[in-house]
Amino acid sequence: MNPAILVAWPSAPLTTSLVHTSIAALGLSASVLSLLPSPLPPNLIQWASYDCIDHDLTASQPNHVLSSSYTIRKALIRKHFLARCIQSYLVKRPGSFLAKSVPLTWDIDIAYADELDEMWSDELWDLGSTLDANSGDTKQWFILKPGMADRGMGIRLFDSKAALYTIFREFDSDSDDDEADESTTSVMTSQLRHFVLQEYVSTPLLVDPNEVQLSMSTTAQPCDLRGHKFHLRTYVVASGALTVFIYERILALFSVEPYHAPMRSDPEMIVSLTPHLTNTSLQTHRGEECVRLLDELIGCRILSGGKESSPNVLSITDVMAIKQQVADALSEAFKAALGQPIHFQAW
Repeated sequence: MNPAILVAWPSAPLTTSLVHTSIAALGLSASVLSLLPSPLPPNLIQWASYDCIDHDLTASQPNHVLSSSYTIRKALIRKHFLARCIQSYLVKRPGSFLAKSVPLTWDIDIAYADELDEMWSDELWDLGSTLDANSGDTKQWFILKPGMADRGMGIRLFDSKAALYTIFREFDSDSDDDEADESTTSVMTSQLRHFVLQEYVSTPLLVDPNEVQLSMSTTAQPCDLRGHKFHLRTYVVASGALTVFIYERILALFSVEPYHAPMRSDPEMIVSLTPHLTNTSLQTHRGEECVRLLDELIGCRILSGGKESSPNVLSITDVMAIKQQVADALSEAFKAALGQPIHFQAW
């Protein structure tokens, strides 16, 4: 007998469509449910968003119920939990691949900008010392990320203590408003108390997505190429306790504007994030213009480090090496999470 399949993605119509397509390809469309029936079927698959899954059912009937999400997974999906998870893992395994995969990170719990005063002499002492010495062309930049936010909300760049104060004062003022402005990336500090601060990688690998021709566009000519920052979106299936599968069709998601190093002309001015953020949620009006497959970038000119005049190209060997590094980092990250049973539990 085929299992019943609960499909429920209330706020994700594209995901719903893809799930239904996959189920139809398996010949199981007749088994799809939008709500859990009573009585429950003997075998059930819950292929749904986290909040739509009956997690008690998954725990109580593990031989008859499969679900598309682990119940406890904070060690991997929340930035401050992930930072602590990796730090704990590296204490005993300093030679892990994660040691060179993750920037130096601090996590803090803060509600108001004034709380930074005590942190500079405690958990942020190392960061404060670096910021005090920051000057000239070799200054170091750092990035602030709310631990519980997504879609690029609350991300900011800073290079001084004053700049970080300014950022939190901005968030403090947003906390006084009854409604946040959805057109900005500001957050309410009093509601999102957990933040991570990381070294910002200011020399990323740069290519131009316009060098890869889309179906209805014209390929950019070499003289028109501009280096854009991108990040990799890698789809992973974690099964049981624990096997991890990586989908090799990795996406490269690009920033809208060509990249340049962080800069500002006024100590109190917030840095423009457009060349630095690559979240597609901030670029929905551009469709797939800033999205490519990693494999499609093979042969593209590497535009990092001011080498536009005689650049190298991204080779298939480079892409294979990147994929291997992704696999190594993911493998170690899941191993680290398994060592945090309070914040990650694999069925």
